[in-house]
Amino acid sequence: MAIIDTSEQTVPADNGEVSLLIARQVDPGHEENFEAWAHGILETAAAFPDHLGYGLFRPAVEGGPWFLVHRFRNQAAFQRWQDSAERAAWFSNCLGHHHTEIARRELHGMETWFAKPGTARPAPPRWKMAISSGLAIFPISLAGNALLGPYLVNLHFVLRTAAFAVVFSTLMTYVAMPAISKLLRPWLTRGQ
Repeated sequence: MAIIDTSEQTVPADNGEVSLLIARQVDPGHEENFEAWAHGILETAAAFPDHLGYGLFRPAVEGGPWFLVHRFRNQAAFQRWQDSAERAAWFSNCLGHHHTEIARRELHGMETWFAKPGTARPAPPRWKMAISSGLAIFPISLAGNALLGPYLVNLHFVLRTAAFAVVFSTLMTYVAMPAISKLLRPWLTRGQ
């Protein structure tokens, strides 16, 4: 699946952010009209306060669904967009574009670490996410305290905590969670 446009490349931690994943089926021959419409609605949403970024993904196979992704700072920002006159205007002007929403998924916080890109498959149950996160946090905490602890012991506890938070969250986002979610994917998706 090719990325057409993206303005945000980080994965949110469990801090209240809301990501919206929408799958739309486009009738053959109407892809160009749909793409223009999709860019318009995504850019309109991007102008709203606390909108953090968006993406438009083409189908992986010919005739497959297109995916639109929005990120919002919190549930209130997401709801402002959902209830807006601007959003309603875009949907009132899409009848000739021959596309239909086939799936919608709201992802909150840590769910985005576990959502498989390009699918509308739901995230695993929260208890599985908690176990997986714990498995990722433990080695980072252990190594971080062993390797960084001796060098940061004389720092004020607020600065020491801030240093650990930056290192831990970066490693969680870019190293540990991608590895753990890939390693545990069969267990995480069992029963879905």
